[in-house]
Amino acid sequence: MTSSLESYRGSIWWHDSLEPPCALPPVDAGFDTDVAIVGAGFTGISTALHLAEAGVKVAAFEAKHIGYGASGRNGGQIIPGLKYDPEDLVAKYGPEKGRALTELVGGAADYAFDLIAKHKINCRPVRGGWIQAAHSPLALEAVMKRARQWRAVGVDVETFSREELVGATGTSAHFGGWKDKRAGGVQPLDFLRGLTRAAITAGAQVFENSPVTALRQLPEGGWLMQVNGLEIRARIVLVANNAYSNRLVPGLARTILPVQSMQLATGPLPQDLAAKILPGDVMLSQTRKLAFYMRKTPSGGFMIGGRGAVGPAEDPALMKALERGMLGLFPELKEVPVRWRWSGHVGLSLDGLPHFHESRPGLYSLQAYNGRGLALSVRFGRMLADEITGRAPALYPKTTIKPIVWHQFARPVMGLGVRWYWMKDRLGLASK
Repeated sequence: MTSSLESYRGSIWWHDSLEPPCALPPVDAGFDTDVAIVGAGFTGISTALHLAEAGVKVAAFEAKHIGYGASGRNGGQIIPGLKYDPEDLVAKYGPEKGRALTELVGGAADYAFDLIAKHKINCRPVRGGWIQAAHSPLALEAVMKRARQWRAVGVDVETFSREELVGATGTSAHFGGWKDKRAGGVQPLDFLRGLTRAAITAGAQVFENSPVTALRQLPEGGWLMQVNGLEIRARIVLVANNAYSNRLVPGLARTILPVQSMQLATGPLPQDLAAKILPGDVMLSQTRKLAFYMRKTPSGGFMIGGRGAVGPAEDPALMKALERGMLGLFPELKEVPVRWRWSGHVGLSLDGLPHFHESRPGLYSLQAYNGRGLALSVRFGRMLADEITGRAPALYPKTTIKPIVWHQFARPVMGLGVRWYWMKDRLGLASK
């Protein structure tokens, strides 16, 4: 079976890129820095960029190359918000903080697009909005409730009947939906490469092929890291490798579930299909727990993603099932060859929320974006940089590290979970 880790070579992003590879050197000497960042994905690079702009000495260490992990493999959908809606946040955190968090996460897409414009990143951004479509009549009320909540806090949303949704998406498979006009899409690998160049221009050090293999707190304060057999000292450390986590922080990797997501993409669509399928560069997701998410690629093809195998290897049968799912929604695509297939891991939490830890003074971690990482990670990077520099305390609440009790049995449990959610989806129940 194909290794999911190495399947990035089959991704469209690696074959249709306008921002060249960063080609950064590995660490070749020890040094001291104010802030060291483990992982140079969107969370790490956004934090490094904002720290460097504030004059902080910061270094980010990528174990492979820029974009190797989830930041270079995702679907490129920039969607604001959390899995929790405004009323959920108010119920969980109280009126004042709940409203402030709604504003923070609701503005994440705007923030990402502003960064692209500010740094002139050539990642072909589009802003046609994001539609969440109800896969059954039972799911429709949950979708409309989400739309009502965001409209109530001033967001310009649009709702669709079943008939209206056909014209908005090009498929008759759904029963209605809502559109968040704040959302859009990018070429994610180019976005990350552009952010990395911006961080370096601002003064950050970024190293590729530099895995951090050990981390310990120093008696006099600060942290000592081992990188390529060399010693790096830092006052503050951010661990930001999410679903590709190692064992640097005790228990951290066992607080989330790394779940494989598969994707495939066609070549450019014929003109008639391009006009019909997902017109206006809209992004589309379903309400299924094992949902498909889809979009047009920057080169005019069709791309779809969905849940993959549990573990490090791709399952060819599931990849075939993803293609069947695509044709079930858009039978016209049977004449358009699939050119790219790949997979990667996303970090999921049991509570459906990102996890922000300061497990010891000066040791931070941010992970578990639950499929909303592209917008949230760059916004949370700014938030963490503001806390480190003292400009503002982090608004998003910190939590303690609580490993999942059954984590050692995660693979078989998640396998059972996949089967459970297939049944739930067949019954037409909604998921966020």
